[in-house]
Amino acid sequence: MPATFTSRPVETERKEPGIGGKPPVTRRPTGGGGGGGDDDSNHERRGPRELLHRVRFFVLSALAGDMLFFAVLVLFFFARQAGLRMDPRTHEFAGDWHPVGLPPILFLNTAVLLLSTLTMEVARRSIFREIDVLEEWLGLGRPALRRTIPWLAATLALGGLFLGGQWVAWKQLTAQGFAFNRWSTPASYFFYVITGLHGAHLIAGVAALLVCLGALGWLKRVEFRQIAVDSTAWYWHTMTQAWLLLLVVMVFGQ
Repeated sequence: MPATFTSRPVETERKEPGIGGKPPVTRRPTGGGGGGGDDDSNHERRGPRELLHRVRFFVLSALAGDMLFFAVLVLFFFARQAGLRMDPRTHEFAGDWHPVGLPPILFLNTAVLLLSTLTMEVARRSIFREIDVLEEWLGLGRPALRRTIPWLAATLALGGLFLGGQWVAWKQLTAQGFAFNRWSTPASYFFYVITGLHGAHLIAGVAALLVCLGALGWLKRVEFRQIAVDSTAWYWHTMTQAWLLLLVVMVFGQ
């Protein structure tokens, strides 16, 4: 008996209008070592920019704690100003805070410090100038370094000038009869404490500038030089902001 063949309908794949072929197949990552999970979008990019961000985060976190220290110092300033003491003769409570006239040189010192933070920012921007950095990457010289060093040197000179001006302010206040000793008034005592602590922080900034200038000569990699200048700049800017805060407190807070 001859075999009979029945024709079955062939299933044809339906295509949506405007789409050709089958939809893409979702591939599962293999467990072998063939680099199946090598997707750059799922991994944080490693490189100089990440290192810069990490160092900057650490520096800014430390500076935030430093600004908190100055804020606590301001709180002590106002708390002591509002304090009362009992007069042993009259047995009455009265305040012993007598405002101190600030030496005028403080305002000149402030202008010098503001100018120094401007030169520091120019130095920071110079070390990140793209066209110069590209030339350094290609080994065509160190144009970014040549642009940065003069501005760092100017910042160092202005920082030293500010510290010298603060010392003159101390001398002027002492000449007015407000020496820093056991008989100092509360207002003059806080003046010396506030300016002295800020001066110590700025001396650390001057030391950081000296280290930065020295390191730029022997650091071979561009990103390391950028990190050195960037960290020093953020410290210097923070100390300028701290001084402006303290000056406003001393001028208007008394």
